[in-house]
Amino acid sequence: MRILVTGAAGFIGAHLTARLLREGHMVTGVDAFTPYYDVRLKRDRWAALAGPAAGGAQARLITCDVCDGERLQGVFAAFRPECVVHLAAQPGMRASLSAPFVCQKNNVEGFLSLLECCRHATVTPRVVYASSSSVYGACTALPFVEEQPADRPVSLYAATKRANELMAHTYAQLYDIPCVGLRFFTAYGPWCRPDMALYLFADALSQGRPLQVFEGGDVRRDFTYIEDVAEGVVRCIGVPLQARSELFNVGSGRPVALLSVVHLLAERLGVTPRIETAPLPPGDIPATWASLARIQPRTGYQPATTLEEGVARFVEWFRAYAASGAGSGAVR
Repeated sequence: MRILVTGAAGFIGAHLTARLLREGHMVTGVDAFTPYYDVRLKRDRWAALAGPAAGGAQARLITCDVCDGERLQGVFAAFRPECVVHLAAQPGMRASLSAPFVCQKNNVEGFLSLLECCRHATVTPRVVYASSSSVYGACTALPFVEEQPADRPVSLYAATKRANELMAHTYAQLYDIPCVGLRFFTAYGPWCRPDMALYLFADALSQGRPLQVFEGGDVRRDFTYIEDVAEGVVRCIGVPLQARSELFNVGSGRPVALLSVVHLLAERLGVTPRIETAPLPPGDIPATWASLARIQPRTGYQPATTLEEGVARFVEWFRAYAASGAGSGAVR
């Protein structure tokens, strides 16, 4: 299958591209290489997972901002994708509070640009796009199920992701574009972004800095290993749809307290953590937990990586990347 991946040099995008190549798909990736964090990490990630350093089949990577509709139309015309996996976005709940217009432009206008390309394509591709567990917002009923109302976001990032779901539904109805939205939970693993929890924790622990955890470390997250995330995406690329637009949770189904993750990381790094507690910041929520009751019977998705296994693999990568001198990619 010809598959176009946007945000291909990102954390999920590069791992997914590597998986698709192993399965024999033809993949073209686009990425704007925005400097939200050090672009060296993006380039190193792509090279290691889907580029020359990976060995075997390689994907073509095009530098392209999805907000540039004319350039993106050219990519569509040249590659003629049968499926588009849209992962390009401005990530981060806190970043959406400090740079709201950047978040809106990349997440809403960028997705609209992509949907318009799909609308005018010679052959209409399936669209599999990244949503987020953050759309559940102020919901307190756990685990989160797709049928729950998602009308109380607590951050602009969450609002843009919910907007994407509504936009996809609209284009699916108006233009018969099959759309699959994936509500990702807390992805982690090798090559993650430096603003993600495990990277922040590991960086502080390895340098002996105090580590700040919210609500005494009792905040719980549904940590999902990156290969399991990629597995969920691959299964939803081919899932028979029961409607033109559908939504699926992609998580582990196993919420874990942040303090437990900190101690697991500290043990793997061979250090004693110095922990400071802080209140939950605005826009954050106390717990996430994915119900897999929809995705499992429909696709056979089954997350296979335990937290202990995933953290061990992450620490192995983190140590090697930090030792290379390239692991200082601070978020800007």
